[in-house]
Amino acid sequence: MVFDSERFDLQPYTGFDMSRYVRRTYCSWEDSGWESLLVQRFDHVPAAEDMRLPAVADLHLVLPLSGKAVMETRGEGGWERHRWEPGRLELAVPGRPVLRRYRGDESMRSLQVHLPGTTVTSIADRLGGRAVDHEAMAASVAGGDPLLGELVRAVGDAREDDDLYAESAAAFLTVHLLTRHGRKPSPPDAGREDKRVRAAVTMMRERLAEPLSLAEIAGEAHLSVYHFIRVFKEKTGETPHRFLAGLRIEEARRLLRGTDLPIARIAGRCGFATPGALSAAFLRHTGSRPSEYRNP
Repeated sequence: MVFDSERFDLQPYTGFDMSRYVRRTYCSWEDSGWESLLVQRFDHVPAAEDMRLPAVADLHLVLPLSGKAVMETRGEGGWERHRWEPGRLELAVPGRPVLRRYRGDESMRSLQVHLPGTTVTSIADRLGGRAVDHEAMAASVAGGDPLLGELVRAVGDAREDDDLYAESAAAFLTVHLLTRHGRKPSPPDAGREDKRVRAAVTMMRERLAEPLSLAEIAGEAHLSVYHFIRVFKEKTGETPHRFLAGLRIEEARRLLRGTDLPIARIAGRCGFATPGALSAAFLRHTGSRPSEYRNP
């Protein structure tokens, strides 16, 4: 997976044992000589329990081609579940490492496209310099885009050896993602949206111990996931994911200083699967570990 390239951010994959999870059947870098766009096809093992995917700067699109599975993914918070099924596009959020596990069948195959982060930044600047909200973009892609699916299939089937084709395809895919999935919605009714955000925050506070998904929280606010992320960030200044993480750390701090509960119990009550997960998140947010915070 690691190629000597100045365009792609692939060094984080150093040491990642790809053979445990997939068998690569096509690679545009090796098979077509492309340098501007990385396209790969994989056959997947039917089950994985501890697949740690590193954080990279590139945009990474995954298009399942066959097979079905229940996929669970965990970033900083709890586990989120979705179905792997043919045609359901996924966009990995750049800069976010994730832990993944799944159980599927023997026929799981995928087509995966990497768009260089430098290409995305350059085109975003030409489109007006607006900051790219990758979380909102990923949620929007997950909501469905038949045209994007066909574009990904097209570059996966192309066998042109000229990198000009790859460069043009990368630019077009990036423009489509930024304009179709990075566009701000129409200005909302402020009063109505405030109520929806308040409902979402109330749900987060009441269900801190549960592995809440964005879809569940957005449903409480009666909004699509894509619209909900936009509205929530506009009203609170944070994405729902970061806001929920902050609530969990706030509750952990209260329990650490105000109770004698074991750290393992506190982790469960605050939505962390293990004490280690709580410790890592607590250190990121506060600069100290839970044991240090409890016993200064």
